[in-house]
Amino acid sequence: MDGIPVTSPARTWLDLAAVLPFEDLVAAADHFICRQTRSFGHNRVPFCSAEDLKAQVDRHRGARGIRKARAALELARVGADSAPETRLRLAIGRAFLPEPVLSYVVRDPFGREVVWPDLTFPEFKVAINYDGGHHLSAAQKESDRRREALLAENGWISVVITVEQVREHGYDGVARLVRDALIRGGWSPRG
Repeated sequence: MDGIPVTSPARTWLDLAAVLPFEDLVAAADHFICRQTRSFGHNRVPFCSAEDLKAQVDRHRGARGIRKARAALELARVGADSAPETRLRLAIGRAFLPEPVLSYVVRDPFGREVVWPDLTFPEFKVAINYDGGHHLSAAQKESDRRREALLAENGWISVVITVEQVREHGYDGVARLVRDALIRGGWSPRG
């Protein structure tokens, strides 16, 4: 780039496998492959595709961190907006809960877009939102109140996970809140 040699995003991700902790590597993969097209806000164009990441793993079988990269790639998903969302999704998996859907659009009875939750369980009408530090402004708080009201009006159970809850209970701890909401929505844990 401008005469300076650089690696591709997919190769950079593979190189990170040698130095990043596992969950950070999954979050990096999610970030690199994130693609979103919304009717509001900003759209996201991926740096590369999951297939590009897989091709790097396949081409560099002896690279440092290759086993970690292969395992992280299995857990990578398109649609995660942030590393905390990825960490929450991974904690949900460790809790043996159903896998959430990313980039799901909640619609009203007329088919109009209402809300784009961070993680959803459409079958049980459960929406999960991770509210990080930027949710503390007055304007964002008002937007979040509207989001919660729209979810309730359309029959969804909403769980808001905050940065403070994660600090206090960890991601595995807040996954219990998701479990409780799923049970309220009709999900039955296997015995």
